[in-house]
Amino acid sequence: MTWNSGLAGDWVRYRSAAGRLVLLATVLGSGLVTLDATVVNVALPAIAAELGADFTSLQWTVNAYTLTQAALLLLGGVLGDRYGRRRVFVLGILWFAAASVLCGAAPNARALIATRALQGVGAALLTPASLAIIEATFHPDDRSAAIGAWSGLGGVMTAMGPFVGGYLTAAVTWRLIFLVNLPFAVLAAWAALRHVPESRDVNAPPRLDYSGAALSALGLAGVVYALTAAPTHGWGSGAVLAAGLGGIGALVALAVIERAQRHPLVPLDLFQSRQFTAANVITFVVYGALGGALFLLPIQLQRVVGLSALQSGTALIPMTILMLLLSSAAGRLAARVGPRLPMTLGPLIAAVGLALLVRVAPGGGYLTTTFPAVVVFGLGLSVTVAPLTWTALRAAGPAHAGVASAINNVVARAAAAVAVATLPVAAGIAGPAALEPDVFAEGFRRAMWIAAALVAAGGMLGFGTIRPGTAGGADPLGERLPAAGQSSCPLDAPPRRLFGEPARHGRASGGEARDGSS
Repeated sequence: MTWNSGLAGDWVRYRSAAGRLVLLATVLGSGLVTLDATVVNVALPAIAAELGADFTSLQWTVNAYTLTQAALLLLGGVLGDRYGRRRVFVLGILWFAAASVLCGAAPNARALIATRALQGVGAALLTPASLAIIEATFHPDDRSAAIGAWSGLGGVMTAMGPFVGGYLTAAVTWRLIFLVNLPFAVLAAWAALRHVPESRDVNAPPRLDYSGAALSALGLAGVVYALTAAPTHGWGSGAVLAAGLGGIGALVALAVIERAQRHPLVPLDLFQSRQFTAANVITFVVYGALGGALFLLPIQLQRVVGLSALQSGTALIPMTILMLLLSSAAGRLAARVGPRLPMTLGPLIAAVGLALLVRVAPGGGYLTTTFPAVVVFGLGLSVTVAPLTWTALRAAGPAHAGVASAINNVVARAAAAVAVATLPVAAGIAGPAALEPDVFAEGFRRAMWIAAALVAAGGMLGFGTIRPGTAGGADPLGERLPAAGQSSCPLDAPPRRLFGEPARHGRASGGEARDGSS
């Protein structure tokens, strides 16, 4: 099919067969990323047993994926705008699938960590392109419905992760949690090549900010490596010092260089907005606690409580179901009463849930220990996440909505990586005996108290920094914004625009070109 830019007939309608096929491709592609973000944690004890991995190796099994995705997410969106969203989307799918095969065949922990990092590269390519395809393809009147379906169906993939990971690990082998990606990847790539039109931004910057991408990647990797390796090798280790100081130096250089760039990958002027900065600090705290808790809880359930991989995976499902059911309602609540209330109460409720997790121990029944904690934690996250994302976008203003969402994504993923590296250390889970049940159980309780305190502090920060107000009012930059709920920006994928103007909600014209054949 040939797409001619600027013709109303070019748009795909939501209820058409073509629209369903575009959704199939984008949901399956982004679903690979969300599935793999949750499926691995449940399998960590089995990975440790088969590969002889220590606790630090398990940390890197999670963080290698998170770090490369966070470091390259902004660049992935820019590449899609410049070279074609479908092309980069399919490249990301194929890259992700190939890395998944390598993960499933990993002979040792080092190989698994390296191939998980490769998976993160594929995720960084396909994640921003997924939502960008929807925005560039669907009729403006159908865009919000399409994005809502994309978000909801992607959430189902997220919900499947712990259960699928637990079942495959218990019934066959943990290696299948990576190989199960292949049929989804094949179907997604076929649907994209056959039914998704190509689109690109002809007004994209003439020169990509590769220096910004490189410095952000080196900075994140260096700091997180130092935080993860220091408990084992000591802060006086040459490798730890080099990585830590090098990472800090790279982040400082990033701040200096980005100010001089005409088209920076990270527009630092956004952080002059108190609301934008506060929203991202709260994002860092909340998603850090989420990442740390979801890393430690499956190990506690299996190594200490004695549950199987399948049982521990099933134990986490109520939290995800609550987020799927309540997130939209929380967004509507923020539209009516303003974001301050949900961004204060949500983290406080989540903190209570984390505190309740200290009761997860041998001899305690699931319904009296784990279930209440998971439900309360999920309720708190449900109240928090949608208003948090909306506040970050609202503070940035419509001209920077794409890059604001992308930065918020990077902050969330970086927070999870830092939490996985530092929370266990702060709680005393480190060294050769870290996975011993008694040692881990004591550290787990301390970790949950620490996480609860941090999230509660995030709630108080929300009360003290987020302005009261409702949708449709003036944003901190003085621009009139649409009501919350008129557009959707799921945290898992930033919109396509990382520079300049926001996505047009009208006919493709000027800077938008759509072409392709199948």
